[in-house]
Amino acid sequence: MATTNHVTEAASTHVLEFDLGENRYCVDIGYVAEIVNTDELTAVPNTPAHIEGVMDLRGETTKIVNLRKIFGEGESDELGDRIIVFKRKRESNDRIGWLADEVHQVQELETVDVDTSVSSAGIAGIVRRETNFVLWIDPTEVRV
Repeated sequence: MATTNHVTEAASTHVLEFDLGENRYCVDIGYVAEIVNTDELTAVPNTPAHIEGVMDLRGETTKIVNLRKIFGEGESDELGDRIIVFKRKRESNDRIGWLADEVHQVQELETVDVDTSVSSAGIAGIVRRETNFVLWIDPTEVRV
């Protein structure tokens, strides 16, 4: 009788890491449409404080959100240099931009390495790195 060895592979995903204030965050790359430089933003009156304005992105009006204000990363008059443009849902064309201080490379992440016991609004979990923690954002849960 032949026996078969079953090897179970850990589930993994690819995440884009970026900095906001003092913390590093990541988001599943499946939600990311593109990364662009911060350009001229047009302020929109009577919008919530975390909405920095809108910008023209390839003929589409795209709302730009300051995540520092949502996640309480300290007030700064200086806006981030980069904008991460997201699909609001994986298969959606509805897009929104998040300001980021610095965008890093895409990393492969073993989902078993994500601690989901420490979560809050918009934060799906925490990833421990050698010298720091990375906060994993679920963009569908961030209220904008």
